[in-house]
Amino acid sequence: MVLAGRRLYYTINFVAGLAIFFFGYDQGMMGGVNTSPDYVRVMKLGYSTYEGPSEGYVATITEPTRQGGIVSIYYFGTLLGCLMGGVLGDKIGRIRTMLVGSLWVLVGAALQCSAQNIAWMCCARVINGIGTGYLNAIVPVWSAEVATHTSRGAFIASEFTLNIFGVVVAYWLEFGLGFVGDGTSQVRWRFPIAFQIIPVFAFMACIPFVPESPRWLIKMGRLDEAREILGRLRSEDGTIEAPQARREYDDIVANVALEKEHSKRNSYISMFFGLHDGGLHVARRVQLSVWLQIVQEWVGIAAITVYAPTIFAEAGYSARKSQWLSGLNDVTYMLSTLLAVVTIDRLGRRIGLWWGAVGQGISLILAGAFARLLKDHPDKAAQYGGAAAFFVFLYTFIFGATWLTIPWVYPTETFPLEVRAKGNAFGVFGWSIGNGWLTLLNPIMFNAIGENTLHIFGAVNFLSIPLVWAFYPETANRTLEEMDYLFMSKSPFVWDEEENFRRMKEEAERNRAEGRLALPDSEQKVDDATPTPPSEIMDVKEKI
Repeated sequence: MVLAGRRLYYTINFVAGLAIFFFGYDQGMMGGVNTSPDYVRVMKLGYSTYEGPSEGYVATITEPTRQGGIVSIYYFGTLLGCLMGGVLGDKIGRIRTMLVGSLWVLVGAALQCSAQNIAWMCCARVINGIGTGYLNAIVPVWSAEVATHTSRGAFIASEFTLNIFGVVVAYWLEFGLGFVGDGTSQVRWRFPIAFQIIPVFAFMACIPFVPESPRWLIKMGRLDEAREILGRLRSEDGTIEAPQARREYDDIVANVALEKEHSKRNSYISMFFGLHDGGLHVARRVQLSVWLQIVQEWVGIAAITVYAPTIFAEAGYSARKSQWLSGLNDVTYMLSTLLAVVTIDRLGRRIGLWWGAVGQGISLILAGAFARLLKDHPDKAAQYGGAAAFFVFLYTFIFGATWLTIPWVYPTETFPLEVRAKGNAFGVFGWSIGNGWLTLLNPIMFNAIGENTLHIFGAVNFLSIPLVWAFYPETANRTLEEMDYLFMSKSPFVWDEEENFRRMKEEAERNRAEGRLALPDSEQKVDDATPTPPSEIMDVKEKI
């Protein structure tokens, strides 16, 4: 039986979610691996001591730079992988590129779980990162291109619920493995690394049963396949005659024609510097995507991840109880993404970033303040420690509801179809830079200025508000084909882009009402009574 309508829609959402689940698990996994006594011994990062039957063996790190290097080199791999995946994604399609990325992950995971020294581990981490970069660059793009414009944000945000579920699974799996034997077994770190192979295998097994992006197919001239897939996606009976499917199909064709007319080159260099883009202002979109992902890391999530266990410990909680609190914080993180699913399309991207920045900024500043009071007044550890822990939980909840998902959704929406995979790769590029940078910088900052690090990240949250207000136009509830109307404005400011959008949208609607393709400045006629035949559409594209 051929899937269509909501069943196909939710199937794609689930399959994409498997890849995003792996991404979350892979990120969360290293937290427990780094505290495994046998891992610390094999990688020569420090030593372990026995702290009694309640705590077991506890690892002490004497080589934090080496430990941080193993973690951060993964992001060098994701940086390489996203650029490679962006090229392949636009060239050979979304489906085949995801399969290539999955193969990289399998090789990297196998090498990581069998690592015998730090050089071996670093090489494996790079390979695994390359595969993750492939998937991060392509899976959100594929999701955005099959989703409807009114639910595109929720479609991708729901996948990030599985992303944080992956973090939760990694944490509690490693927590449980800490009770195996005396806690010094190799299983404690080798098994969690190997476990990531399971969701990747499941993802690869599902790929043959889901369709290619209809937008990519139209770009490649495979119009009949695209019409059939759009019909299955937009109607329960799977027919292109559904009004929504017909209109979307014609809009995509018109948009492809517009972009082919204006864009001449699409290499990463030409995109970054805006060479020969014919007024599409791709370079502006690149900068918005890269910096939104970098700022996502600088609003404090990496700092909270690093410092939360310290706050719990200084509050007087035992090591085991601190681990429980960290695990519960991850569960809070996962549940908060459900709020993002509900609000990301209804409130929009800009409002989500605004209220998220305010809430996160306040939470970080107060968490830092109570952490300072906790140090100055150890006799009141319960009161001040409890308050600091509360604001850690509050920050995590707000971040999961806003800044976690929106910077991943935004780059999938804003780029022209001709370079959409490469464009999203720039977003992953920014995320890799932000993560890799702060993975090394956070320990140095906390060692130098302690809890004041949280105040710095809190200030960054407030600084992000005017940045979003001035330069990041709203993308919610607009079709992917309408994004060019925004960014073809000569001005980078939101108010000018909105005015350009209004003008071009009205022109496109007039063309549609008069029986022309919904393409500004196009004089090519189409028959409004029937779907546009592929041969006529190709003629239009060739004439333009």
